[in-house]
Amino acid sequence: MKDYLKNVLLIFTLAFLAACSGSAEKKYVQNPVDGLIKSLDKEKTFSIVLYDMDFDDNQYRHKYKVIKNLTDSTKKKEEITEWKEVDQEFFVRNEDNLGLELASKGEDGKISKIPAPPGYSNYVGNKQYGQWRTDNSGNSFWEFYGKYAFMSSMFNLMTAPVYRSSYYDYRDNYMGRSPYYGQRINGRYQYGTSGSLTTRTNPDFHSRNTGGSSSFKSKLRSRVAQSNSSTTRSTSRYGSGSNSSSSSSSSSSRSRSGSYGK
Repeated sequence: MKDYLKNVLLIFTLAFLAACSGSAEKKYVQNPVDGLIKSLDKEKTFSIVLYDMDFDDNQYRHKYKVIKNLTDSTKKKEEITEWKEVDQEFFVRNEDNLGLELASKGEDGKISKIPAPPGYSNYVGNKQYGQWRTDNSGNSFWEFYGKYAFMSSMFNLMTAPVYRSSYYDYRDNYMGRSPYYGQRINGRYQYGTSGSLTTRTNPDFHSRNTGGSSSFKSKLRSRVAQSNSSTTRSTSRYGSGSNSSSSSSSSSSRSRSGSYGK
């Protein structure tokens, strides 16, 4: 009887340690964007852009570009954060959003957390800040008024013009509903990790990922799969007494892994 109780106690102890190991692998890290939004609560306007992202065997990381006082050329301020740790779920959710504005606050005080090209949520298309002009080819493009011309530089809009057709596509079909990556040009989207403009506006990311966004995503898929596999093995290693326990762990692991767990 004593041996039986010892074995039961040993199984529960090992299962507990395995669960802790799995939790460490899938540890929760506070969403840094929410933290930045909270710290910027007193700011009249702000924009938080995903500036860079990277990962290794132990950690997922983001850098953000934070722009404050957007509507005042004398008080505007732009800064790049240090690397901030994020959890796997948040990292995977934003794998396509490099260079996009993850959160913004306009003069109306409303906060948007739907990824969009910088400036689209509050300033592009807003007649308070600029107007639509027509180029020599008859294309309608957005131009900020003189006192707001600095916005073109802060939002990297000088790299390529914003055409009315692209903005109206965003406004009518995506704004406030889902991320927007622009219209396809020669088979590629304009914005986001795979966007044609991102190579020029986010050089640090692309210098590390010489194979481009496809190489980055391939490495990320491998890392996520390895993480999920490690968690499942750790939990099921001591679960021989209950097949349902192992199955539940595997299912839970798949659900947390986002699109790569399907």
